[in-house]
Amino acid sequence: MRYFIQFAYNGTNYHGWQFQPNASSVQETLNKALSILLNTPINVMGAGRTDTGVHAEEMYGHFDIESPLDIPNLIHKLNSYLPKDIAVFNILLVHNDAHCRFDATKRTYEYHINTVKNPFLQELSWYFNQKLDVDLMNEAAKILLNHTDFQCFSKVNTDVNTFDCTIFEAYWKQENNKLIFTISANRFLRNMVRSIVGTLVNIGLYKISLTDFETIIASKSREKAGFSVPAHGLYLTEIDYDYLSL
Repeated sequence: MRYFIQFAYNGTNYHGWQFQPNASSVQETLNKALSILLNTPINVMGAGRTDTGVHAEEMYGHFDIESPLDIPNLIHKLNSYLPKDIAVFNILLVHNDAHCRFDATKRTYEYHINTVKNPFLQELSWYFNQKLDVDLMNEAAKILLNHTDFQCFSKVNTDVNTFDCTIFEAYWKQENNKLIFTISANRFLRNMVRSIVGTLVNIGLYKISLTDFETIIASKSREKAGFSVPAHGLYLTEIDYDYLSL
């Protein structure tokens, strides 16, 4: 029997989602909790990978087990057992071929910038107090929707068959002392969101123009794109599946 698990985590204390030897990961922590509570080895497949320090307001995984689960009881036990920076929201029985990674139709990320120093947001947003032209950054964000090849925003040494992604939306909004960038796509490349944000920040600082931005995308060169912003401002906020309605 296959189950989807819906959960969230603060990534500050983890070396990303994926299991790593000699480093704490969200996957390892969740596997251990499920294996102990269900008294059988459990390996959760994640819907994607997040880097060290990146957060997830909504993440999915799937795992297989032979016996049916008492879902409300298991959710309660998991939230009691897991550390305070991981929370389980739901567990759902799905068809045996369901795959949390390959079946996802859309993923949404947010990047948070704090423009005023705030000690309570040190690990939850990037503090950046230089004046940015947000309207110009939004003009550039619209340009992303006209393209599909985003090799220039991908890590160089990455094992993918294509750099094509379909971006559904990309925009900035200002909320008091916070700037939030939202981007949704069918898939994302490694480091893609953080390098897009770094390049858009350079536009907001008038270091590059909108024409330069088009040229950077066409170049397919990571060296020509902007810097990668710090991981702790990035959040995976939503994953969509055609067969789930929550």
